[in-house]
Amino acid sequence: MTDIEYLDRAEAALQAVEMACDRINEASDADVDNQRTGGMVTLTFENRSQIIINLQKPLQEIWMAARAGGFHYKYVAGQWSDTKSDGEFFADLSRYASEQAGQPMSFSAA
Repeated sequence: MTDIEYLDRAEAALQAVEMACDRINEASDADVDNQRTGGMVTLTFENRSQIIINLQKPLQEIWMAARAGGFHYKYVAGQWSDTKSDGEFFADLSRYASEQAGQPMSFSAA
């Protein structure tokens, strides 16, 4: 994958996260604050815990830090896949955000 292809796909993923936060806040009583600074999105939950998602351009990866740990995702076969497990970025983000928020949250690429 070229650097331009990576940036297009990674930026689309970050935008999907931001849009999902807006949708979650509108459709529920959740209060997920999302703040974007360059290639990094920080999600802050009501209990003040955070999930930080950032682009690692030299490696062409997306990294996520949550209470559950740190995770690295590479774009493979049409999705962002965990480099150490079978996890998929949006499924993992949904699980970790739900755990930290104490209520169901759903994130997807669309």
